[in-house]
Amino acid sequence: MEAAFRRYRAMSFVTGTTLILLTLFLILHSVDLSLWTHLKAVVTVVGIGHGVVLYPIYMIMCFQFALKARLHVGVLVLMLLAGFVPGLAFYMEHVVATRTAAQRLS
Repeated sequence: MEAAFRRYRAMSFVTGTTLILLTLFLILHSVDLSLWTHLKAVVTVVGIGHGVVLYPIYMIMCFQFALKARLHVGVLVLMLLAGFVPGLAFYMEHVVATRTAAQRLS
């Protein structure tokens, strides 16, 4: 189960980081429109990477860890929703880590 948690943790950090980057790019876009022309390619790559590649892998890792740790369905839903709200993936990873620490170590 520890390996499944490490995979979930890694994908949580990667997915959360790309989502925060996309949010920062959106804020920069609303502040300075001329900056958007320079960042458009980066936003496209990060956006497609997050939505098409990273989030589906994150979902698989969430399901895999939730099954191995026998987590409640509500926790699984919160884990999956954490990939949509900027910053929530980091918090949810911390909550899941503390909630399953004793179970993972035994």
